[in-house]
Amino acid sequence: MIQKIHPTSIIEEGAVIGDNVTIGPFCYITKKVTIGNGTTIASHVLIEGDTKIGENNQIFAHSAIGTIPQDLKYKGEEVQLIIGNGNIIREFAQINSGTEDGGSITRIGDNNLLMGYVHIAHDVQIGNKCIIANGTAIAGHVEMGDFVVVGGLSAIHQFSKLGDYAMLAGVSALAQDIPPFCMAEGNRAMLRGLNLTGLRRGIDRDEINALKSAYRELFEKGQPLQECAQQLFEESDSVFVKQLSEFIKNSKRGIPFTRKINV
Repeated sequence: MIQKIHPTSIIEEGAVIGDNVTIGPFCYITKKVTIGNGTTIASHVLIEGDTKIGENNQIFAHSAIGTIPQDLKYKGEEVQLIIGNGNIIREFAQINSGTEDGGSITRIGDNNLLMGYVHIAHDVQIGNKCIIANGTAIAGHVEMGDFVVVGGLSAIHQFSKLGDYAMLAGVSALAQDIPPFCMAEGNRAMLRGLNLTGLRRGIDRDEINALKSAYRELFEKGQPLQECAQQLFEESDSVFVKQLSEFIKNSKRGIPFTRKINV
């Protein structure tokens, strides 16, 4: 087992540290923490609680990982933070563990970039290959799919959901849900169209054209949203249109768009 742990760091007995892990100066890692192979941890990092970190992650200086939730209902219950593989967690990021009411687990998937000063609250669920820019505040119970992009200095209300390939522009305040493949912006954030830049990274042209048509039907023709979503779900041959429609049908916080009225 090869490890490089700076002598000024404190690793409590019981912590599990994998192979080829580097831990810089003045870190504190508590007894229930597990750190996977190949992970690097810079100086002055706190990792505590029942926190499981996968392989080949990079955690930068002054991050606080696995700290107890900022929720007054928390009374010391057994809760977890689970982080996957290949994530980059930049300086001064704060990631809280879960709460009993929210399923007891905060979970971050694989290959995400969390930039400096990002706050991820209790019970947040983040998928894979997301980019969350500097100074973003994500409240409790938020759910993000894969390939989500959040611009810097944004705030996301608790229980909001962001579907796959969704984008929230910088300095926005989101209080509702962003459907997959869509882009929102503003305070309060409203839908501004499809996230075409994101879609072109992995979805073929025919599917993008189907999503464009579905977006027009849903948000630009003044039809009742739920009825339109149900019709598209039943009639479309596109897997992505069905995914978009199903998200809208299941949304509990609602979709923030400007409703047109047919006269």
